[in-house]
Amino acid sequence: MAAVWLDVARSWRTRLALYLDLIRWDRPAGWLLLLWPTLSGLWLAAGGWPGWHLLLVFVAGTVLMRSAGCCINDVADREFDRHVQRTAQRPVTSGRLSVREALLVGAVLALVAFGLVLTTQPAAVAWSLAALAVAVFYPYTKRFFAMPQAVLGVAFSFGIPMAFAAVRGEVPPLAWGLLVSNLFWVLAYDTEYAMVDRDDDLRIGIRTSAITLGRWDVPAVLLFYALHLVSWTALVWPHAGGPWFAAGVVAAALQVVWHARLIRTRSRQGCFAAFRVNHWLGAALFAGLALQLALGA
Repeated sequence: MAAVWLDVARSWRTRLALYLDLIRWDRPAGWLLLLWPTLSGLWLAAGGWPGWHLLLVFVAGTVLMRSAGCCINDVADREFDRHVQRTAQRPVTSGRLSVREALLVGAVLALVAFGLVLTTQPAAVAWSLAALAVAVFYPYTKRFFAMPQAVLGVAFSFGIPMAFAAVRGEVPPLAWGLLVSNLFWVLAYDTEYAMVDRDDDLRIGIRTSAITLGRWDVPAVLLFYALHLVSWTALVWPHAGGPWFAAGVVAAALQVVWHARLIRTRSRQGCFAAFRVNHWLGAALFAGLALQLALGA
């Protein structure tokens, strides 16, 4: 009997390890890229500290929805991923997890996230459905859209209007402006990510911004960064302008200079390194905003 229970325990440990690999649990950079702009929206909507309830809802919801998105993405891309060295060993692509099981994991995670949103305002609940629709639609845009990273930008920025909806019960123009601004940041870092796999993507027929931009990829990435920082500063300054916020913007701009050095030769290692550290740019902007609202001038 003890041997049976030991086998069951080992089996569950194996499945859990596969589930954690499926949702990229050991790679938190992905959900941090969603978290910082979402928290910036939350702090702006509340005019400062939003309270523990909303903080926990949006932190947990961000992690859960990014994890669910990984499940959807891996199922949608499984035939493409098997031809790319970096992604060939993903659980669904390698056959270690079935499509049905991956979708079930994603559905459970999305339902838990939806349960969290239900504890907030009705407007946030309504917008969460739109956010889910964009997240499900995104992986399939690689087949026909020249810049699928723009769709990802909408998906990765939807936490901002949802934060305003959860705090205020409505989504003001400021929130949509911030969503567009954040979309430029997503275009920048996901183009860096696409530059890593450009040769493989060309071979298998996937469309990405790195392929569409061609030799203009590096200048375009830097332009996207510039548009993000300029528009973000212009939108936030009337509500939280001051030395702390300015320091956050400067810290973010210095990181862009660093990224320019990383990607200038278009090496896989440099582009992937630039992508992986992008969350620090969002962290700098959020830290400057939060400190400004807390400490003032």
